[in-house]
Amino acid sequence: MEDNIVAIIPARGGSKGIPKKNIVLLNGKPLLAYTIEAAIESMVAREIFVSTDSEEIAEVSKKCGIKVIMRPAEISHDTASTESVLIHAIETIHQEYNWVPDYILTLPPTSPLRSAQTIKKFVKYFLSLNGIYDAMLTLTVHRGDFWKKDTFGNFVRLFPDAPRRRQDREPLYLENSAIYITKTESLLSTNSILGNSCTGFVISEIEATDINEPIDLLWAEFLIKHIFSKNKD
Repeated sequence: MEDNIVAIIPARGGSKGIPKKNIVLLNGKPLLAYTIEAAIESMVAREIFVSTDSEEIAEVSKKCGIKVIMRPAEISHDTASTESVLIHAIETIHQEYNWVPDYILTLPPTSPLRSAQTIKKFVKYFLSLNGIYDAMLTLTVHRGDFWKKDTFGNFVRLFPDAPRRRQDREPLYLENSAIYITKTESLLSTNSILGNSCTGFVISEIEATDINEPIDLLWAEFLIKHIFSKNKD
């Protein structure tokens, strides 16, 4: 456990794609519970908080043994930034617990398959960099052949000289929103979860599964039943 790290799980009540998404049942368990359990098991943070505007989410969080920060309506709408939620959490922790963490570990609840072991490896790697970077995020390898529209509206390859065979292409890396860590000082000065200088940490596509639409729930439930259950046997 690190005395200088706080883990924040931002979980607002509103959701358009999936009503009450953060507490919708996934394989019989609230979506939020997967992230709470992984955060606890990873043992990388001094404290773990769920930041929410929803009493229902607060109740689920407390049942899982997690402290709750109730956020105001002005940072709970669709366009409110993650940074505003994190800064509010830092201010609340300072006021109510007389503590300012050195690092904020952000764990969105929409990544239920991200494991405690991966969280632990992520944090360990970031700390091993000895302050070279202000922040780090998880990435997924992608070898797709991307196309875009040109100024005339025609579709053209983004990288026209890239090899046609997938395995021969230079990989790209996709931000998957599973884990972030940011120096508190940098977050407050830049108002960005990526700070002034950010690096990446590659995780698997399965752990990067992000729940945004109903089909994502079906896919995650399939993985839990047919991949994760076999790994435990």
